[in-house]
Amino acid sequence: EAVAFRVRAGRESFVNPEYLYREAGPSGAVVYGCEKFKAQDIWAFFFCTQERRLRMALIEVKNLSFYYEGSYDYVFENVNFRIDTQWKLGLVGRNGRGKTTLLKLLMGKMACQGEIITNAVFDYFPFEVKDKSRNTEEVLEALDPSCEFWKICRELNLIGVDAEVLFRPFETLSHGEQTKVLLALLFAKENHFLLIDEPTNHLDMEARTAVSQYLSRKKGFILVSHDQYFLDSCVDYILAINRNSIDVERGNFSVWWMNRQRKDAHEQAENERLQKDIRRLKSAAGQAGKWADDVESTKIGKKSGMNEKHKGDSRAYIGEKSRRMQQRRKNLERRQQQEIEEKENLLQDLETVEDLTVKPLAHHKKYLAELENLEIYYGEKKVCGPLDIRIEQGKRIALAGRNGSGKSSILKLILGETLSWRGNFSMPSDLKISYVPQDTSELRGSLASFIQAGNIDKTLFLTILRKMDFSRELFEKPMESYSSGQKKKVLLAGSLSESAHLYIWDEPLNYIDIFSRMQLEAFIKKVQPTMLIVEHDRKFVENVVNSVISVDDEY
Repeated sequence: EAVAFRVRAGRESFVNPEYLYREAGPSGAVVYGCEKFKAQDIWAFFFCTQERRLRMALIEVKNLSFYYEGSYDYVFENVNFRIDTQWKLGLVGRNGRGKTTLLKLLMGKMACQGEIITNAVFDYFPFEVKDKSRNTEEVLEALDPSCEFWKICRELNLIGVDAEVLFRPFETLSHGEQTKVLLALLFAKENHFLLIDEPTNHLDMEARTAVSQYLSRKKGFILVSHDQYFLDSCVDYILAINRNSIDVERGNFSVWWMNRQRKDAHEQAENERLQKDIRRLKSAAGQAGKWADDVESTKIGKKSGMNEKHKGDSRAYIGEKSRRMQQRRKNLERRQQQEIEEKENLLQDLETVEDLTVKPLAHHKKYLAELENLEIYYGEKKVCGPLDIRIEQGKRIALAGRNGSGKSSILKLILGETLSWRGNFSMPSDLKISYVPQDTSELRGSLASFIQAGNIDKTLFLTILRKMDFSRELFEKPMESYSSGQKKKVLLAGSLSESAHLYIWDEPLNYIDIFSRMQLEAFIKKVQPTMLIVEHDRKFVENVVNSVISVDDEY
C-alpha cells in the first residue's frame, strides 16, 4: 500500500530527495522523492510503498507451569497451545488470571516449568517512560535508539497523529496522543512479534476508534483488551485464559463468545443428564446388591430351609444366582463411576456470574442536580461549557468528550470540590453520593483497613467481591499486590456496598474484565439506580444509559 509520511526539513539525511532515497529506502521498498517542493516549507512530502514483513514463525508452548514464589496456587499448570506470528490475537480472561504474566513469560522475563519454543523477537507495550518532561522525539530515541525517524513519521501518519507532536514535551500530550505515539514506535520495529497490554485504558471513544483502525491494518501481535467493540474490530483469533485451561480459537471476540455460550449450555445440559443417570445407577446398584444379599442368605441359616421344598433349588444354583446379581451390581457401579468421571470433565471452564445487588435511596425531589449554562474554569482558562445538565431520579447519564474536555471536572463540582465556575448549579443539601474515582494508586494496605476507613458493611463488601471473582486468598493479601483490575473491583464493591441517592462513576471499567463488565451491565439494567457516568466503552454506554451529554463541541 502507498502511504504518505512527512519528515522534518533541515535534518542532514533529508536535505536532498535523492539522498533521502538512498538513506531511507529499506530493503524491498520503493521511495519516490517529490521534485517540486519549496525551500521555505516546514515539511517535505514523500511516498513509500512498504510492507511490514514479519517472517512466518510459530510460538509453541508445551507443558507450561508457573506459580509466584510464596503462593500455593499455580497461575498456569501444564498449559499447551500453538500460535502463528502472523496472527492478530486478542488475549482475554478474568482479572488475576495471568494475562500480563503470560506476556512476561513469552518474553522470558520470568522462569517457568515447561517449554516456550520460538525464534520470534518480542516487544512489549506499554513502554516505561522515565522522563516525561523531555521532547517526545527524545523520549522515543531513548526508548529505541536504533529506530529510524522516517519510520516513526510513517506510523504516526497511519494512526492519524500530526508529526508535530514529536517536538512537544511528552507530558503535554493527552493520554490518547501518548498511546498513539508509543504504538507508532512499537510498529516501527519491523519483524518483531508485539505484545500489547491494555492500550485502551483512559482513551476516549474517538482515540479508541483511531487505534482500532490502525491495529486492524497490522499483523503479528497479541492484544490484551476488555473492550468488546475494540477487540471485534482488530483481531482475528482469540487466546482465552479460562479457569483451568487456555484455548485458541479463530474469529473475533463476538464469534468466540457465541461459541463459548453454546459450549457452556451444552455442558450444563450434559451435566444435568449425567447427574440423573448417576442417581439412577446408584439406586439400581443398591437394589442389585440387596437382591444378591437376599439370595445369598438362602444358602445357609434360617432361610436355607425354605428352599428344601423345591427340588430344583440347590446350593449351587443359589450361589450362581447370587454371583450374577453381584456381577450386575459391579457393572452398575462401574458405569456409575464412568459417568462420574465424565461429569468431572464438564464445566471446568464455566464462568459463573452472580447477580449484584444494591439498595439505592429514594429522594423526595425529582431532580438530584441541576446545572444550567454552567462553565468551569482553571484560572482564566475555560475547561468546559456552557452546559445544561439535569440529573433526574432513576435515570442514568453518561458524559462524553475527548480526554481533557472537562468531564471529570463536572463530577468534582457535583462532589463538592472547590472549583471556579459560572452559571447556575443546585442540588439538595441532604443528597448522599457514592463515588468511584479513576485512580486506584492510593489503594494500599489491607482490605480490613479499607473497610474501616470507609465505614463499609464488611459482610456485604466481601460478598460483592466474591461475586466479582475475588478469591478468598486475596482477602488476606495487601492491596499493593493486586492487579489493576482487582484494585478497580475494590472501589466498585465499596460503592455498591453503600446505599446512596446518586452513584457517580468516573471510568469504572478501566482494567475490568469482560465478564465483570457484563455483570455490572446486568446489575444496572435490573436495579436502575440514578447514575452519572464517564465511560468510553461504547457497548456498555449504549446498553445502560438513558442519555449521553457531550461536553465537547467537536466530539
